[in-house]
Amino acid sequence: MLDWSHLADGTPECPQGTIVEVVGWVAPVAEGARHDYFLLTPEPVCCWSCLPSDPGPCIEVLAAEAMSLPPCPVRLRGRWHRLADGDPGDWRWQLREARIGAVLPRPGDGFGLGRRLMLAAAPLLYPAVAAAQGKLPGATPAQRMEDARRLISRTITVDLHSHAGRILGAERVANHSPFTAVADPMREGGMALVCLAMVADTPVTRILPERRIVPSRAPEPGELYAWGQRAFARVVDLVRSQKLAVVSSAATLAAARQHGPAVVIAAEGADFLEGRIERLQEAQAGWQLRHLQLTHYRVNELGDIQTEAPQHGGLTDFGAEVVRTCNRLGIVVDVAHGTFDLVKRAASVTTRPLVLSHTSLSARPAPRSRLISPDHARLVARTGGVIGIWPPTTIFADMAAYVAGIARMVDVVGIDHVGIGSDMLGLLSPAVFDSYRQLPDLAAALLAGGFKAEDAAKILGGNYIRVLTATVG
Repeated sequence: MLDWSHLADGTPECPQGTIVEVVGWVAPVAEGARHDYFLLTPEPVCCWSCLPSDPGPCIEVLAAEAMSLPPCPVRLRGRWHRLADGDPGDWRWQLREARIGAVLPRPGDGFGLGRRLMLAAAPLLYPAVAAAQGKLPGATPAQRMEDARRLISRTITVDLHSHAGRILGAERVANHSPFTAVADPMREGGMALVCLAMVADTPVTRILPERRIVPSRAPEPGELYAWGQRAFARVVDLVRSQKLAVVSSAATLAAARQHGPAVVIAAEGADFLEGRIERLQEAQAGWQLRHLQLTHYRVNELGDIQTEAPQHGGLTDFGAEVVRTCNRLGIVVDVAHGTFDLVKRAASVTTRPLVLSHTSLSARPAPRSRLISPDHARLVARTGGVIGIWPPTTIFADMAAYVAGIARMVDVVGIDHVGIGSDMLGLLSPAVFDSYRQLPDLAAALLAGGFKAEDAAKILGGNYIRVLTATVG
């Protein structure tokens, strides 16, 4: 059995042409139902935009025949080859004539799989997931759904990260394209509050053919500020057109609870500041900004990002000033997409809880991965903050697996520090939670998966409400 740690340091003990077995996550490099060429990675790929850019910890797989790629760990068997320097794809390792030997992870593989993740991949072996899939005796599906709706009715449910309504895209913003429904799905599913985020770096990023988002060019002076005004305006237009309430204080939060679905105005990336701190108060007052993610897919003036090589060593001095100013102005600080070093300094600077709105847990995140390590997660939790778990099918095959992923984060940071971050209409891959109408299904899966009602309520919104209240006053 190949050990990933040996691949990482370039010393796998396998002669050329040897038949070997290796356990990993499959990462397709093209669309389609079946594949005979793909990558194998030591950790799940969160979405196509996060395909590994570093060839070191990856294996290029040439399958014996086209196969369906399961969204869980697989054991592959094939002929091992170390590629010569100068390979066109820069890959170092190759598995040829590969076939799937098993799709269920087993303890002792040296693969860094936590127990909760194994639950997601092997429901027949573990009763928690079997219960979530309705395969054990007890409450009927109808009873579980009734309990779920009752739970939702007494909870301020929150999505920590959303682009619902088709607010994204340069063409949509320029052409004032029609919105899709947000308020109706929220009402029907019982979603009370979403952090509705514009994206600050859209003009200077692009999607590669392999579905990775990368910086495309340096912005012109004033370009991202001007873009930010248009992007904020589109969010506000959606809010007004669908009669959504805006939460900007504890008082407006209380009012929104009584009068229907509401949003927190958010920004994914602080690029619109362009290094000018006074623009933060301008956005807070003019656009009611109350949730700011410091970075996105471009290394900006605030700090480094997970998906590109570091340039600043973490959070910059300007980034630290932004964190302090957010604390003073009542704006939630979101460290999603930021590097471990960025989060470390942000945690040392902030006087309010941090949020990391959309990610999931990995024992050993691959280079440039959007997943986070247990230590990364604990940094956020120690501020009193919340980590939102996102639902791409490249990580979680179904709702039961998603709940197992949530439980795995709870195991690491505690029940008070986990929430839901759907990245609604922002993912480049399908999601198991892709409509707010599914919220009762998620609540039912949490209950069936072993969470007590009061703990499920914390995950579904209570934890973020605590952070929001502590921040906005």
